[in-house]
Amino acid sequence: MRGRIVFLAAVCLAAIGILFFWSVPSQADAVKLTYSNFFPATHVQSKLAEAWAKEVEKRTEGKVKVEYYPGQTLTKADQIYDGVVNGISDVGFSVLGYTRGRFPLMEVVDLPLGYKNGVEATNVANAVFNKFKDQVLNDTVVMYLHAHGPGLVHTKGKAVKKLEDMKGLKIRSHGTSQKVVKALGGTPVAQPMPETYQSLQKGVVDGAVYPLESNKGWKLGEVIDFCTLDFPAAYTTTFFVTMNKDKWNALPDDVKAVIKKINEEWIPQHAKAWDESDQEGLAFLKEKKKEIIELDAQEGKRWADAVQPVLSEFVDDMGKKNLPGKEALDTAQNALKESRK
Repeated sequence: MRGRIVFLAAVCLAAIGILFFWSVPSQADAVKLTYSNFFPATHVQSKLAEAWAKEVEKRTEGKVKVEYYPGQTLTKADQIYDGVVNGISDVGFSVLGYTRGRFPLMEVVDLPLGYKNGVEATNVANAVFNKFKDQVLNDTVVMYLHAHGPGLVHTKGKAVKKLEDMKGLKIRSHGTSQKVVKALGGTPVAQPMPETYQSLQKGVVDGAVYPLESNKGWKLGEVIDFCTLDFPAAYTTTFFVTMNKDKWNALPDDVKAVIKKINEEWIPQHAKAWDESDQEGLAFLKEKKKEIIELDAQEGKRWADAVQPVLSEFVDDMGKKNLPGKEALDTAQNALKESRK
């Protein structure tokens, strides 16, 4: 009798084990995604990217696993987009401007529209993308876009207090910001952000244009002497988070819905982080006792006027490519106005 009871108990336990096995998602069946980012792991934007990856794993209940590679460990900054297209990584986070000319209509976002913060720049980036999504970024599936706060002039050795001070300075820049530097009288030197610290330190360039956050986030405040708050001529840079088309299409519909929801939530988080880190970058400059130069209204107008040809050139260039440049510029400027209401 006792042996029969033991046998029945074993059978019940085995049955429960089988039921439990089938009720828990198999880790072997989980979809694995690789995620490449050029920001170092310690940067707030990298931390947000990693948090996105963990949130995807959590909300898909382990159906998706994301292997995160920060700091250019999988693909270099200017290779990340093509890396996603070609499947070197499944997801990528980088800058549209690192492949200048490839996304012509999206370049309108990076124009010197006089941005004041990252929230409005991010709003403009997504407004333009939503308006023209059928014409841009078609070889991947965009998760979301965001943009940093005002890109400003930072120099080493020479203070830039008026427009004439820019003449002859070699300024690190990229994409559309190269045109901004040229319009202001400087000499643009194309470089991705990870190369900037060393270039400034070794005197390869006399300065760089970037948002205030980079003074702390990339430690550039250690190797510059002056920051010119040229807000009237401020540009931005559009960042993408995008996924390989085949990988996205292979995901189940319920997983896609979860990821889309997370994407919507992460847009304002990135925008807020840009603005908070700009304040930290400004505080870092003050802590290091670097000179911060403000432009009065008259000088600010001179800077704003100096970059207007960059806007006109964009419209003309798009016209030559049979693209709606004027409509794109109107969309960007209207989105900027809406953000300030």
